[in-house]
Amino acid sequence: MGIPFSQVPTWDDRTPIYVISVAAQLAGMHPQTLRQYDRLGLVVPSRASGRGRRYSAYDVARLRYVQHLSQEEGVNLSGIRHILALQSEVEDLRKRVNQLLAEVQRGVGASRRPAASRVFSAGPAGDVIAMGRQQTTTRWIRTQPLELGSR
Repeated sequence: MGIPFSQVPTWDDRTPIYVISVAAQLAGMHPQTLRQYDRLGLVVPSRASGRGRRYSAYDVARLRYVQHLSQEEGVNLSGIRHILALQSEVEDLRKRVNQLLAEVQRGVGASRRPAASRVFSAGPAGDVIAMGRQQTTTRWIRTQPLELGSR
């Protein structure tokens, strides 16, 4: 009968499915170029059980991008490595920002308390001090003399 549709594994662009010859053909390169890029760490494919390289659609797109930077933009391989590292860092930072935004929107996080539960006080130098609910100031300093009037 077959596998129910809900149990069919999903494929994404990072699933390693192409052998080196197919990936090279899709990227418009020689397989030796792919091996060289792997050695340099520019595009590192997954490894199959027999140690053979397996490229994903993402890897093929990255190979094309490396080729574009090299041939059309004139960037050397060291520069390409640096560009790819920076782009990866930016991607990681974007993911982290999105995670933090989601936390803020959900109102979670150790430092998130309702605004009504925050208590502030002035410190000796006039600075603002955040205080917990249970902390109270018991010492009052009078700045003007007390005047007692007749009743």
